[in-house]
Amino acid sequence: MLRIKRVPTVVSNYQKEDSDETVRHASSGCARNCLRNCCLPGAKLPLYAFKTTKNVDTAKFPSGSCEIESPPPPPPLDFLNSLLLREWEDRMQRGLFRYDVTACETKVIPGKYGFIAQLNEGRHLKKRPTEFCVDMVLQPFDESKFNFTKVGQEEVLFQFMPSEDDDAHFFPCAPIDAADSSPTVVAINVSPIEYGHVLLIPRILECLPQRIDRHSFFLAVCMAAEAGNPYFRLGYNSLGAFATINHLHFQAYYLAIPFPVERAPSKKIAATATGVKISHVSNYPVRSLVFEGGDALEDLSNVVSDSCICLQEHNIPYNVLISDSGKRIFLFPQCYAERQALGEVSPELLETQVNPAVWEISGHMVLKRKEDYEGATEENARRLLAEVSLSEERLEEVKELIFESI
Repeated sequence: MLRIKRVPTVVSNYQKEDSDETVRHASSGCARNCLRNCCLPGAKLPLYAFKTTKNVDTAKFPSGSCEIESPPPPPPLDFLNSLLLREWEDRMQRGLFRYDVTACETKVIPGKYGFIAQLNEGRHLKKRPTEFCVDMVLQPFDESKFNFTKVGQEEVLFQFMPSEDDDAHFFPCAPIDAADSSPTVVAINVSPIEYGHVLLIPRILECLPQRIDRHSFFLAVCMAAEAGNPYFRLGYNSLGAFATINHLHFQAYYLAIPFPVERAPSKKIAATATGVKISHVSNYPVRSLVFEGGDALEDLSNVVSDSCICLQEHNIPYNVLISDSGKRIFLFPQCYAERQALGEVSPELLETQVNPAVWEISGHMVLKRKEDYEGATEENARRLLAEVSLSEERLEEVKELIFESI
């Protein structure tokens, strides 16, 4: 199997260098206020119940959370944005982040693509390198390694669950019912790339490995739709495409300008019976597909998730960007980690320590060294992304696999 040495990104303050835990769980709790059986009894977190959409399993949300005996009035349309940012800023004030991302320098690189460069030296982590298998997209969940049940409850902003009616509701203090259902939660990323950087962790207590399924992907699309903010995007990285933790999660943050890939032209190549249009992204360094339209949001979500499942089953690493409030979704099959493991990537690119995951592929270059930021050019960014992209011939093979599956 292909392996590369990597320095994993810390996403939680409870992430450890070794898989062995120094704190063992006891019936009285592990003293870390985590999301496991030792600390869950009696735990409560805010709950945002989003508007019901068909085919999302509606786990019962509590009608008696704290002092609430019945669902409160629906929140205003922009409530999810204000809730997320209010809670995120609260964690910033409490010092839970590893650095102040608002102090990071950012600029648009001159050129036709409009790549965005950010100097984020805080994400450069001096830790013992660990080996990571890059040629297996599907790998079993490993309880001994870091996973999101080990985060502290203070890092969780709120639970995110479907409502039982046609309105959204907010419960400021709702029990975590581990026995009845596994909640989907939104937590901070303690090494943020941008303002409001969070993790969406579907059914966290089920300890799902990093693999797409229809239900979980639809939750991510629903979050984008519920936020209703064009500057709020969700991203997904598969194993082998720079996911650093094998516990199912999506990332999301706010960026108040378009991603370069969102501005790239596209050419329609197919359409499904449910009206989903599939296009090839043109004139962009990474060969990719974009999906949009459909008779319902669920139709679009199902076509994309089925495409992701196809790639997983054929062991093809990929990244996903959920854009335009869930109405446009980009799919990037990629091969950078494989090329890196085979020694095919130039030392110059490797020295930058930039792992091209969904944000970098979309055009937001997170640079860890000042010299790379000061010398950032469109040509440098294009060269990096060219190493990510599949060849035209390989992409045609991948498209055939996807079309057969959907």
